[in-house]
Amino acid sequence: MSEQRIYPSRDFFQPSTGDPIRSVVTEAADAVVVAWHVAPGQTIAPHVHPAGRDVWTILSGRGRYISTTSGDTHEVVAGDVAVANAGQVHGVINDGAEPLTFISVVAPIGAGYELAAMK
Repeated sequence: MSEQRIYPSRDFFQPSTGDPIRSVVTEAADAVVVAWHVAPGQTIAPHVHPAGRDVWTILSGRGRYISTTSGDTHEVVAGDVAVANAGQVHGVINDGAEPLTFISVVAPIGAGYELAAMK
């Protein structure tokens, strides 16, 4: 049985003039892998996964990682790994001059998604 195991991330990033586009790289019952391209000035809205974890590996660019409903942020740059456990708020603002690209792994696939009620 031949199953693809290597995925060139560059094939999945989808620049957009509107909201950033979530591009699924691969998925299985235990996780979904997603490629994100966030242009300068774009935001991924703060949200939670009530029943799972979301791990981001930043590949290029920089941004402000949103970590609370009150809007607290932390700088993320290429090489960083950001972890949001079940129910933890996360989102990002690209306040840099270049695209922010990263891979997100949400596990399990049924982690759910809810926009965070910001204070």
